[in-house]
Amino acid sequence: MRRKWTKIVGASFLSLALLAACGTSDKEKEEGSAGGKDKEKSAETVTVGISQYVTHRSLDAATKGFKAALEESDLDVKFNDQNAQGDPNNAASIAQNLVGDKVDLIFANATPSAIAALNETKDIPIVFTSVTDPVGSKLVESMEKPGGNVTGTSDTHPDAIPNTVKFIDEQMDAKTIGLIFNAGEQNSQVQIDAVKEAVKGTDLKTVEATVSTSAEVKQAAESLIGRADVFYVITDNTVVSAIETVVQVASDNDIPLFVGEHDSVEAGGFAAYGTSYYDLGYQTGKMAIQILKGEKTPDQIPAEYPSGDLDLLINKKAAEDMGVKLKPEWDDIAEYLK
Repeated sequence: MRRKWTKIVGASFLSLALLAACGTSDKEKEEGSAGGKDKEKSAETVTVGISQYVTHRSLDAATKGFKAALEESDLDVKFNDQNAQGDPNNAASIAQNLVGDKVDLIFANATPSAIAALNETKDIPIVFTSVTDPVGSKLVESMEKPGGNVTGTSDTHPDAIPNTVKFIDEQMDAKTIGLIFNAGEQNSQVQIDAVKEAVKGTDLKTVEATVSTSAEVKQAAESLIGRADVFYVITDNTVVSAIETVVQVASDNDIPLFVGEHDSVEAGGFAAYGTSYYDLGYQTGKMAIQILKGEKTPDQIPAEYPSGDLDLLINKKAAEDMGVKLKPEWDDIAEYLK
């Protein structure tokens, strides 16, 4: 993740130098409008409505990456930034408000927000990210030909779940995988089905604990003590928004916690095969730029999977807290977070 961002920064060095020469501060960028002060911008201001489903590290990183891409463009962009706080009703209200405000484009971060936006408008362009299954959730007709007024990026690398299950099967002393998820999230059910498919042909079994809200996550994790040899939290927004409580239960009971993305490793999870959500948001922002410039319409831009490599990240401190002894052979396949 950091290597790729370094490349992006390097490629943008000349532009950043121009920004510095014009005296633009980071604070000015963070205050919402990218317009006008840092480089020569297009004359017309465009408004981008942002609908993020909930606050957690991965979604926050995706939104930051999306904004960075637009801020580096020559567009004069004003952001209308909204957060549904994990409530589908709020996501619907946000979508209604953004459509009422006649924004020029909606950036929908996570499946519930993308579905809510599409339910409200077939005219305003929508770009989504952090969506596991864009086709299954009926946001697009296919990845290659999305159709309608929507396109975007999935956060699912096809090898992430199979690689994680293979690692648990071959490298961990485990027979049961404890899964904690919100069964009401279509995004999550798809991944849980993928985990169950991946354990076929192994000696592993899965046990489940479901939640409806983030307040139920700690109790769900505790219900798996004695029934699960490892925990696996896929990219479920409800659980990830309360990942610290799962980390605590896992650490207190020496249960290795596998997670679905690197941000949750940085939050205390043991390990994950993942890609960068910042890069994913940036990738989505490049799609939005094409639309806002009138170069393409959403139906002309295929939906995409993460363009970055799939990396195994292991948290050394979490390993120690969760009773995992690191193996020398992991040095060749993993990057360590100290």
